[in-house]
Amino acid sequence: MAGQVRAVTPQAHRRQAWAARAALVAALAALSLPLVEGGLGGLMLLIAGFAGLAVTVAALWWTLSRRGAVRMAAATLALLTPVVVVTLFAQANLLWVVVLSGLLWSAAVWSGRYALRTTGLRSTRAKEYRTPPPRRPFLLLNPRSGGGKVERFALREKAERLGARVVLLDAEERQDVVALARAAVADGADLLGVGGGDGTQALVAAVAAEHGLPFLVIAAGTRNHFAMDLGLDRDDPAACLDALTDGVELRVDLCFAGDRPFVNNASFGVYGAVVQSPGYRDDKVGTALHLLPELLTRQRGPRLTARIGRSTVTDPQAVLISNNPYRMDDPFGFGRRARLDSGRLGVVAVKVDSAVDAAELVLDPRGLGTTTSHEVVIDADVAEVEAGIDGEAVLLPTPVRCRVERRALRVRVPRGRPGIPDPPPRLDWRRLRKLAAAVGRTAVPVRSRADRERTSPRP
Repeated sequence: MAGQVRAVTPQAHRRQAWAARAALVAALAALSLPLVEGGLGGLMLLIAGFAGLAVTVAALWWTLSRRGAVRMAAATLALLTPVVVVTLFAQANLLWVVVLSGLLWSAAVWSGRYALRTTGLRSTRAKEYRTPPPRRPFLLLNPRSGGGKVERFALREKAERLGARVVLLDAEERQDVVALARAAVADGADLLGVGGGDGTQALVAAVAAEHGLPFLVIAAGTRNHFAMDLGLDRDDPAACLDALTDGVELRVDLCFAGDRPFVNNASFGVYGAVVQSPGYRDDKVGTALHLLPELLTRQRGPRLTARIGRSTVTDPQAVLISNNPYRMDDPFGFGRRARLDSGRLGVVAVKVDSAVDAAELVLDPRGLGTTTSHEVVIDADVAEVEAGIDGEAVLLPTPVRCRVERRALRVRVPRGRPGIPDPPPRLDWRRLRKLAAAVGRTAVPVRSRADRERTSPRP
């Protein structure tokens, strides 16, 4: 992500240096404590711990990809292995060492990220555009979404008080939201908005982008990942309506899988096949367990090929294509997107052929096929492929061309909104060593001549 330089005071630089030193000391203590306290036995137990993790992951793979007695045995092994490992550490009186080492490592990560976060580099915020409030806003509200948030938060009443024309989607009849949005545009609407799930959001957003109109996101769905990554308040969907009177616009990307728009992601392979099952809505876990053995071992479902830029992935079990890449390096921000206007698709391709592959993937996540691209083409050995588009089950003719239209969507958001937290910096231990050893301001990023010229006062 692009960054911008901000001034670093001497006091902040001293905090940065000491945080880097604390991170290095805590990391060294976390790694050496098991060896110092347990000696050779502690080393062997650490190796047993990693082996237990590998066995647990392998057992989970067998649980998902097998049936009958093998599945039951694998599930039992997955449950017992961690218990055995913990018991071994407890009998050696080293369980406290593991806990303390984990706490020290957490402190090292926190201190290291604090040091790197204060080096003067800051993520670039999405640019906001001031525009006049809409005069004839049109909103579609789904009363079934989010367990009845439309009624619970009185969204219709507030929207109408603010001058919006509101249409409630009929719970008993499947309506064409695209046709409703197009009719509203023909009737003079100058803003389109949706209170509902991400799938409905995407369909109406495409109509808004087609006509160059602003789009309003109302977080009235169950999860509303798009609203989360826009920095909206998902706990109070009524606050999203403040954008009608006191709002600004963001320019964000809109993506397409074939002709189908999406604002979050398009999933092919295992997930796409599971969500197509008639019983998925009523019993997600049971349906998945029933279908996964054939899907994971490729006894059922199409054989996929993913062409990602100039590279090709053959026979992946799953391909997830997202509107901008998801954050994968932060467990607390996992599944969030730091920005929505990079003009790139995030791509995660999963190809696991055995329990060994599954264990290797967990022990070394770098083996996960994550990348970015402007375009991805999904092909298969069938005429139509099952897909999950923003959580909706669809069938798409192959090959499916997934593309991104950069900043094609004008999203109107409230001026006062929670926003999104800055993504934590990637831990760079080499840079931390330099920061810890610095006695002056040598570790502060040096601004380029162009940066100095942009920020220096004009005569």
